[in-house]
Amino acid sequence: MEQLYLTVALDTPLDTCFDYRWQGGGDPQPGQLALVPFGRREEIGLIVAVGGRTEVPADKLKDALAVRLQLPPLAARWIELCAFAADYYQRPLGEVAVPALPKNLRAAKTVALDRALKKLDKLAPAGDATPADAPVLNAAQQQAADAISEAQGFAPLLLYGVTGSGKTEVYLKAAARVLARDAQAQVLIMVPEINLTPQLEQNIRARFPGADVATLHSGLAEGERGLNWLAAHLGRARIVLGTRLAILASLPHLGLIIVDEEHDPSYKQQEGLRYSARDLAVWRARQLGIPIVLGSATPSLETWQHALSGRYRRLELRERASRDAVLPKVRLIDMERDRPGQGLTSTLVSAMKLRLERGEQSLLYLNRRGYAPVLACDACGWIGNCPRCTAFMVLHKPEHRMRCHHCSLELRIPKSCPTCGNVDLQPLGRGTQRIEEGLQQIFPQARIMRIDADSTRLKGSAQAAFESVHRGEVDILIGTQMVAKGHDFRNLTLVGVLNPDTSLFSHDYRASERLFAQLMQVAGRAGRAGRKEGGNASEVLIQTRYPTHPLYGALMRHDYDSFANGLLEERQQAGVPPFMYQALLRAEARELQTALDFLQQAAGLQPHPAIVINDPIPMTITRVANVERAQLLIESASRPALQAFLKSWMAALRAMKTRARWSLEVDPVDI
Repeated sequence: MEQLYLTVALDTPLDTCFDYRWQGGGDPQPGQLALVPFGRREEIGLIVAVGGRTEVPADKLKDALAVRLQLPPLAARWIELCAFAADYYQRPLGEVAVPALPKNLRAAKTVALDRALKKLDKLAPAGDATPADAPVLNAAQQQAADAISEAQGFAPLLLYGVTGSGKTEVYLKAAARVLARDAQAQVLIMVPEINLTPQLEQNIRARFPGADVATLHSGLAEGERGLNWLAAHLGRARIVLGTRLAILASLPHLGLIIVDEEHDPSYKQQEGLRYSARDLAVWRARQLGIPIVLGSATPSLETWQHALSGRYRRLELRERASRDAVLPKVRLIDMERDRPGQGLTSTLVSAMKLRLERGEQSLLYLNRRGYAPVLACDACGWIGNCPRCTAFMVLHKPEHRMRCHHCSLELRIPKSCPTCGNVDLQPLGRGTQRIEEGLQQIFPQARIMRIDADSTRLKGSAQAAFESVHRGEVDILIGTQMVAKGHDFRNLTLVGVLNPDTSLFSHDYRASERLFAQLMQVAGRAGRAGRKEGGNASEVLIQTRYPTHPLYGALMRHDYDSFANGLLEERQQAGVPPFMYQALLRAEARELQTALDFLQQAAGLQPHPAIVINDPIPMTITRVANVERAQLLIESASRPALQAFLKSWMAALRAMKTRARWSLEVDPVDI
């Protein structure tokens, strides 16, 4: 019998795969998992090739320990997707492919895998995907659904619809047609955040009661995630709903990809493999020759530019789906004239009181959790900084803690100023906890709920909180960006926005784009059911010190088109994305100079006429957990030129000796 050799990709920082001798039985194939020795440990890797010869000397060749023959191999196109991501984001193949698999399926022992396969075998056969009765679409929705269903081959479509315009119904209608045409077809629906999955999953299951639906996100228990992944891999799950990690799921019969809220920065992974799930979704659709729908009320400027240039087809939903629903009226409250008390102006308090009298709900949006962003001493000027980071310790009054939101350090609230002994320490600024405290004093009879990362730490607590709001058990909801998108609060008629001005003058050129998207999204929570009483439509009240700022003017008109077009002109003049392509080299060390020296050396390695290498600088938050951080920005007007440079540059970087830890991010979103 011919000796077989397996080429295995492992989750290591090394830029290569490894050959192993296979002495066992069976017929191992590319796409299967293998247990192999690596150094002093055993690792699970992905078989990428099987052959009868190897270039590795016999005395250095090791035997593969086992092959997971019971698991059908991952498709060649899935491996091709991982290879593209590895190549584009400058990472080894194993660092992309292996972590994309659920942990319990790549364990050294096969107990979890065997148990999951047996459980799937015992389940009833998958039912058909015939949809239940669906609401009648309006003309614009129907036109959009028809365009998606009739698309042939690779077809990127931007579904540009105002909040409440019924984009979800368009998704479900298009999905139903794709599933009806092919008895094996699968549909992938992506959302940016975990807390958006329960409501959408409920809608999908109600619409397709006979179809298997699998959910994939990091909040699932490993056993459940492994089972859902297998259901998708084996073709049982006809509809897969997930967050960004779902784009790397094995879907052998994928026929349609839907990316909801495509503008959301949560689609960009910020550690490890720093990939954009939205961009990989577009590439995967192109690879498979299938349609992809990118849905948003505030598309990213990259997507908007593609639509303007004709690369993407734009489908529009300009009106809300409910017959009597209209977009809320946006009003600005000038905080120089109506000075706030406890963070709330009299105009906003009066509007909330009116909603309480009507039995309607109000939402206060403040994208800052905690009680106050800083604790300070008026006597000597001491400020509560984090001892491990260049950041303030955030005051969390209910927990009697000072907490750093960067390194998670927690300290007791000091009883007196550590510098001068003053016992009268004052909180500066307001977070969601402090606003909640003020509201309880203003409206003692109101049912008030706060939803943020602090109040929803326990598993299932976020879903339970949102269900409570939907049931009408909450009068006033206070929340961060968790509440700003995707949720359909039918009785909510007032949105108050607190402290949005800080983003107007940020050093980040993307700040205004993100602020406009956040405000449009949170404004869209109001008036979705079309409720009108006394002739007054739903309202959005924004407290600001800059009421004449053009961003707020566009928001009052619900005019994303002109706002986006204006930003694109500015971006083109400034030479930043989407008209320039970027990569960011970050370095970390115990001493800042060590990181800067490494970046300075890196900048001088390979000069290239089509590449701009900027000077190394400390990061905005320079120290996190006692580690100093710096960065080096690389730019080019040509994506192919940037990619070619990065490939050779990365090889040179890996050959450098340095005490700094470094990483490269392609298409960075935070600079």
